[in-house]
Amino acid sequence: MSRAVVLLSGGLDSATALAVARADGHECHALTFRYGQRHAVELAAAAAVARSLGVAEHRVVDVDLRWIGGSALTAPIPVPKHRPRDEPSPPDDIPITYVPGRNTIFLAFAVAWAEVLGATDVYLGINAVDYSGYPDCRPEFLEAFARVARLGTRAGALGGDLRVRAPLAGLDKAAIIRLGLSLGVDYGLTHSCYDPDAAGRACGACDSCQLRRRGFAQAGVPDPTAYAE
Repeated sequence: MSRAVVLLSGGLDSATALAVARADGHECHALTFRYGQRHAVELAAAAAVARSLGVAEHRVVDVDLRWIGGSALTAPIPVPKHRPRDEPSPPDDIPITYVPGRNTIFLAFAVAWAEVLGATDVYLGINAVDYSGYPDCRPEFLEAFARVARLGTRAGALGGDLRVRAPLAGLDKAAIIRLGLSLGVDYGLTHSCYDPDAAGRACGACDSCQLRRRGFAQAGVPDPTAYAE
């Protein structure tokens, strides 16, 4: 069985990406980061998802991004609420919840671990349809990093192929949810909120909550999320 490294945040998209990697026939090795995020409840969600979907190994790595600042997810900056989410974000609409360099850093770790494991694929759950407009979730970023992975690894230098896969990139949230349910994802285990309360309940008003709520509504299935409101 071929191996794959899967970036697992504990959110809806990454859980679905893990299920896709498993359905593709890979032995899955999940990688989660404790990066100084204010919403650390997602770490418990990632562990629950990893157990539920039966990964071979789940690593939680400390990479503190708080010193960089500039993001409402790592610094004491208010999380925007009730932003219009009915239309796709324009290219220049990059909210303060964007964490500078996050996907670049996480993918670098994932590719390095994949080399050591002899993994053929790295999966991540980035999406460029129903998303907050982050530049490191867009197709051009993924294409550029896939080239970096080929050029900057031993596997690539020796003529092998270490693939970077984003199976959800072109799907809206409803389609992602339908796909995940067909693959056995328990979305009640996942966490998406940028600003949960002390009990870990979702705020219901941040970008991620709005996209998640709309996705379940459009998919026509019950939303298992515990909301604070």
